[in-house]
Amino acid sequence: MNIPSLNPKRIEVMKWVEQFVDYASDNLLKSIDKMWQPTDFLPNSQDRTEFDKQLTELQDTAAAMSYDFWVVLVGDTITEEALPSYESWIAAMEGVDIRSKTGWGNWTRRWTAEENRHGDLLNKYLYLSGKVNMKAVEQSTQLLLADGMDIQADFDPYKTFMYTSFQELATNISHRRVATMAKQAGNTILAKICGVIASEEAVHAKAYMSFIDKIFEVDPSEMMVAFADMMKKKIVMPAHNLRELGNKVGETFVHFSEAAQRLGVYTSEDYVEILSRLLDHWSIADMTDLSSEAAKAQEYLMKLPDRLLRVLQRYQVTQKEYAYSWVNS
Repeated sequence: MNIPSLNPKRIEVMKWVEQFVDYASDNLLKSIDKMWQPTDFLPNSQDRTEFDKQLTELQDTAAAMSYDFWVVLVGDTITEEALPSYESWIAAMEGVDIRSKTGWGNWTRRWTAEENRHGDLLNKYLYLSGKVNMKAVEQSTQLLLADGMDIQADFDPYKTFMYTSFQELATNISHRRVATMAKQAGNTILAKICGVIASEEAVHAKAYMSFIDKIFEVDPSEMMVAFADMMKKKIVMPAHNLRELGNKVGETFVHFSEAAQRLGVYTSEDYVEILSRLLDHWSIADMTDLSSEAAKAQEYLMKLPDRLLRVLQRYQVTQKEYAYSWVNS
């Protein structure tokens, strides 16, 4: 991959932003002694009698969930388990040195440590549920990590943090909706699991959005252009290369996305809503004294939600369920 060299000014901006990063780490992320762990939500394996009782309850409540529901939950799990590739992307960015024990290094490692529990918890739940083919799921996870990803941010921190702001909001919506559906079906165990994950994704989004707050303070024109560039490319989900063994790269992701649309877990309308939320949060419409290129980017961004909604009016969601290797029929 040809990685363009970052503008020296952008590197200086990231060094300036770094002084605010420890505040986000210390005030938004939890200390390990106060942090939940997967075992807090799963059957107690140290007590055989209690384990059998809790496992029976877990599997009984899991039986009520639909085929598409399990597909979405598996896709969400694999997405969370591919976290090492997300951290490696941040580590490769210019202007962001994660080797230190403070600043970017502190944030990235602690964010990764929080996120890592999401995949651990969901994986264990899937295994215990008895509803999925875990070997097929594990193969898809390994394939996703091996295939890698390209979020089209050019290892540029402005574009990358724009991406993470958007993506964390998207995962919050997805996990929150799954939690609601699980609760409605009487699956209180899974509702609690997805609920706590969703709440952390919202906090992570708040942190990444705060980083961009600071960038807009000192380099609004370049940040505006970076924002528009990412939206022109479209924000692809980190699991966009998702596939099953024997399939082409990204083939299964298409079907997974359709299942999420059918269920209403994460839809094209949500994509537009997130964009509108970010436009409001950063007061994009009110920014002045921009370069000519940034002013054009601003105009593009402000017109984009309505343009996307017009496109969505012609979009038809595929109603036919795809047969996955992941989920038992």
